[in-house]
Amino acid sequence: MTSPAPIAEPRETPRSDPAAVPALSIEGVSHSYGPRRALMDVSFNVQPASFTALLGLNGAGKSTLFSLITRLFGIQTGHVAIFGHDIGENPGEALRLLGVVFQPRTLDLDLSLTQNLLYHAALHGISRREAAARSAELLTRIGLSDRAGSKVRDLSGGQMRRLEIARALLHRPRLLLLDEPTVGLDVKARADIISHVRQLVTEQGIGVLWATHLFDEIVAGDDLVVLHQGKVLAQGPMSRVITEAGAQDVNTAFMRLTGAQTMPGGSA
Repeated sequence: MTSPAPIAEPRETPRSDPAAVPALSIEGVSHSYGPRRALMDVSFNVQPASFTALLGLNGAGKSTLFSLITRLFGIQTGHVAIFGHDIGENPGEALRLLGVVFQPRTLDLDLSLTQNLLYHAALHGISRREAAARSAELLTRIGLSDRAGSKVRDLSGGQMRRLEIARALLHRPRLLLLDEPTVGLDVKARADIISHVRQLVTEQGIGVLWATHLFDEIVAGDDLVVLHQGKVLAQGPMSRVITEAGAQDVNTAFMRLTGAQTMPGGSA
């Protein structure tokens, strides 16, 4: 079985080093749908080997931002760079370093788990032999090696999400974007997905941007970006965002920053 390719060693450069190249750099990004402004002068960074939560209500602009980062939409104003590669000027190199899990399911339900992975590998120009080795390795890591030949439609929602994350990692990116990845999952499946992604950060040094509207998916030590009605209202280590908002927890900080009403279940 092929061992994972070594990932650039972000831990050798302290995150506080101003010369460090961010995994993701967003500078002055604005986007409109006709007269409606979806994003307004959005700027923030995601560092290598870090977990950054993009917290916002539904409609805050999170999915629009993901569509711009992945070039599904063209950038109207501003710049986006992945490990220093501007996605407008050098999209091939930038996107090669990026893995994405979108909110809607994008698996082929009538193909097997392995077939879904092999198809994705072919799109990235990975040889059949190498793709088979990587697919087997990833299925083992996510605990689905015994289901390799099963059709995707026979999986649970949580298993499908794990497979989508494995697929996003198949070409060995250094930055992973996840747009509301736990929507519709039960409590255990949510916890499993979050734990798995956090392991990728600590064990493989992957930078993660995790879009969510759920407070309980954010923990102390995370970086936090609060996005509301297309604007970044706060960003930085979660503890600092809470302190600067004059709050005791992330729930209260979010309510004070946005003027939103408290909602049950830990969601924003």
